[in-house]
Amino acid sequence: MSEVYAARRARLREYCIAGGSATALITRPANVRYLAGAAPQGAVLLLGTEDDLLLCGDAPGGGRDHDARPDEVLRVRPLPGAGGDPAVAAADLAAAEGAESLAVEEHHLTVTRHRAIASVAPRLRLADLGGMVEQLRVVKDEEEISCLRIGAEIADQALSELLESILVGRTERHLALELERRLVDHGADGPAFATSVATGPNAGRRLHRPTDRRVEEGDFLSVCLGAAYRGYRCEIGRTFVIGTSPADWQIDLYDLVFAAQRSGRETLAPGAAYRDVDRAARQVLDSAGYAEGLPPLMGHGVGLEIDEDPQLAPAAMGKLDACVPVTVEPGVHLPGRGGVRIDDTLVVRPEADGGPELLTITTKELLAL
Repeated sequence: MSEVYAARRARLREYCIAGGSATALITRPANVRYLAGAAPQGAVLLLGTEDDLLLCGDAPGGGRDHDARPDEVLRVRPLPGAGGDPAVAAADLAAAEGAESLAVEEHHLTVTRHRAIASVAPRLRLADLGGMVEQLRVVKDEEEISCLRIGAEIADQALSELLESILVGRTERHLALELERRLVDHGADGPAFATSVATGPNAGRRLHRPTDRRVEEGDFLSVCLGAAYRGYRCEIGRTFVIGTSPADWQIDLYDLVFAAQRSGRETLAPGAAYRDVDRAARQVLDSAGYAEGLPPLMGHGVGLEIDEDPQLAPAAMGKLDACVPVTVEPGVHLPGRGGVRIDDTLVVRPEADGGPELLTITTKELLAL
């Protein structure tokens, strides 16, 4: 993988040089991880000096991906003493080595940290790197997609095992904790995000935090979970009915959200506009009278973070490329009654390669549990 990280850094270096900065300071942990192979706690990456350098603070432990190791060709320098800021130390080092300008991630730096960097190296011109590393991260290589695929398999397995257990009488909180334990049991680094389990009137709510409400007969049960594997994060969401047979309104609502999700998935192709994917799913729900209360977007990118570019939203600008993993996740929530969410992680592929690759394969049939 060393050559992969070196190629990523080379692309970023070319961009920086074209913008007038020979050196760059990367502080956002996911971006450090992408370029360096690992992001120990507090670490920053300095590019363009004598050698690329990973500076680490004195905080104990590593990043969230504990098994990751920095690229072996990088110099790794721990800061001596306590309380030092690796970003400030990196700026000081860049100035000492003769750099005239330094591109920084202004969208990640706090004002206080930015001022500290400017203070320690007052002759160093600070430029804004913007979201360049995030842009590089949008299109994944096959190694990254393989990590996402394994994470999806882990999430599918954890969910399928839960569905085989007795659910009635158990709380949302207990079910969420069990799912997260199963993710780790099957090889995940941990959950990709806080697992959501919602029952009855809570079902279908986006970003619902599990409560002590117990599962009852006749409930909708909606689950949204994901596994982190080697730092990469996927997402799956499903909705089920508790009991022997769903009510007519539950069947109708489920079929509607399923149709919206299918419409969004079928739009995924290289060259498709982000907002067209959103529109394809949203229009199905709009036409059925559910325009109000819909989520702000119908999907988003995934990778080293669970919510990355691209954003599949009504006003989003840009078009999909091949090898971009995204979610498609429409949902409808009826206050006081519950609702439905269906969420998949897919990889954009050209039609010649079979179209979008579905990573999360748990059935989308409306199961009565």
